[in-house]
Amino acid sequence: MGDCIRIAMWSGPRNLSTAMMRSFGARADTHVSDEPFYGAYLKQTGDPQPMMDEVMASMDCDWSGVAATMTGPNPAGTPIWYQKHMAHHMVGPIAHDDLPGLRHAFLIRDPARVVASYAAKRVAVRPDHLGTDKQVEFFDREADRLGHAPPVIDSADILRDPPAMLAKLCAALGIAWDPAMLHWEAGLRDTDGIWASHWYDAVMTSTGFGAPDKPVPELDAQGQGVAEACRPDYDYLARFKIAA
Repeated sequence: MGDCIRIAMWSGPRNLSTAMMRSFGARADTHVSDEPFYGAYLKQTGDPQPMMDEVMASMDCDWSGVAATMTGPNPAGTPIWYQKHMAHHMVGPIAHDDLPGLRHAFLIRDPARVVASYAAKRVAVRPDHLGTDKQVEFFDREADRLGHAPPVIDSADILRDPPAMLAKLCAALGIAWDPAMLHWEAGLRDTDGIWASHWYDAVMTSTGFGAPDKPVPELDAQGQGVAEACRPDYDYLARFKIAA
């Protein structure tokens, strides 16, 4: 396993997750991985996602193989390895406790904001696409394992005060705070998934975290139903979030 610190950040889609990957990737001491279980998820579910054939062709689609890679040698040899994971991808035989030695953390966002952002990119969105049920399941299992709550951070709190919230997150993860996390170069990265050209338009042009969230947008009836289905999970995790 080596002695690098591995961070598994369990997020939903449209959740500030790519900006967080950019933030950790801006550290000189950190290697990042982008949604390593995406191919395995697509192969198992056939979920009609943009670029799905290209995504599956570009990566390991075997659950056990990906888990072995994520717990194997750090390909960059850096002291920290930040792994961006989508909770809703975890539909196969691998769960968070099949990734021993990782420090698990949870990035949450108000589901109404997620639905509004996600629906703009997809034709339809279902409650399971938000992954809040998997976040709760993995959070509870990790809390049981640790004997205390693992770190939970809300994207809205990060956007309101990036330096303060990221410093608190680093402390909760047991790593030093690095102000380099506040700024990054625009553009794509070698570490980005092949799907970046479709999903990462806003992040590609960014050089830091964006403005605080605007008021929650109005959703249509279907979107409102999805958001409300996920709200109990979000509210549960929000009880444990790092205080702003």
